[in-house]
Amino acid sequence: MLTLIFDQAATRFGQDYHPECPARLINTEAYLLDKRPTWFWKKPRLATEREILRVHRPNHLERLRQSMDFDADTPYYPGIEDHARRAAGAAIISVDEALGGKKAFSLMRPPGHHATSTRAMGFCYLNSIAIAAHYALATGCERVGIWDFDAHHGNGTEEIVFGNNRIRFASIHQYPGYPGSGTASRGNIFNWPIRPRSDPRQHASAVQRALDCLVEFNPDLMLISAGFDAFAGDPLTEMTLEPEHFASFGRQLKETGLPAAPILEGGYSDELPVLVEAFLAGWSD
Repeated sequence: MLTLIFDQAATRFGQDYHPECPARLINTEAYLLDKRPTWFWKKPRLATEREILRVHRPNHLERLRQSMDFDADTPYYPGIEDHARRAAGAAIISVDEALGGKKAFSLMRPPGHHATSTRAMGFCYLNSIAIAAHYALATGCERVGIWDFDAHHGNGTEEIVFGNNRIRFASIHQYPGYPGSGTASRGNIFNWPIRPRSDPRQHASAVQRALDCLVEFNPDLMLISAGFDAFAGDPLTEMTLEPEHFASFGRQLKETGLPAAPILEGGYSDELPVLVEAFLAGWSD
C-alpha cells in the first residue's frame, strides 16, 4: 500500500503563469485518484522551527515572513513560510513512514532542493529534503543517502550537506543549465552533469550509477528528490527522458530494498501526473 502525503493547502498559493503553479498538484491529485483509487492519502503537518533550524539559519526564517520577492523566479506569496513548512513536514512524515516499513510519497509544493541554508531561490523556500535528512539522523539513522534526479542541480542540498559524512548526496542534472553548479564531485557529494539533448540511455545509466553510489554507502534510509523535469516534453529543460525511464527509476529504487522516502521537486510539463504515477508504480507495485 502506497501513501500519498498531500494537503490541498498546497494548491492555494501561486500564479497560473508561473511554471511552479497550483495546477501541478491539482492535476496530479485528480489523475492519481482516478488511476490509483486504492492508494491512501494522508495530510502532513508543519515542520517545527527546531526541525528547520537544523538546516536553515534563523534569519532565513525571518526573511520568509517579509513581503518582498526573493528573486525573479521566487516570488513572495502570503503565507509562504507555512506553505514551505508544510512541504517540509510532509517530507518528514514520509521519513516516519519509511522507517516504519511503509512507502509514502510527499506530493507537495513548493519544491526545496535549491534553497540554501540562508537563501530562497529557484522556486524553493525551505530545503525539505535536507530537513528530512537531518530529521532522520536526529531520530536514529546513522547514514542517509539522497538521490536527486531532478533535471536541475540540487545546489541548496549540496551546500547544506557538504562535509557531513553521515549523508551522501548524488545529483544527476542538466549542465549547462540552471543553477549553473554541480560540475564536480567532492567529499560526500557526487555529481553527474548531463549535456542537453543527451541520449536518454546515457542519462538513465547515470541515474543508475548514482543510485549504486548511494547503495554502496549502506544508508539506513534513502531520500529522493524526485524531479520530473528531465522529461523530453518539459518546458524548462532540454532533456530526453520518457515515462518509461521514470518507471525504471522506481523499479531500481524498489530493488535496493532500502527504506525510501521520495518527495516531489520539479516537473513542469502537462504530463507531470503521468510521470509521477509511472515512478510510484515502479516503486510500489
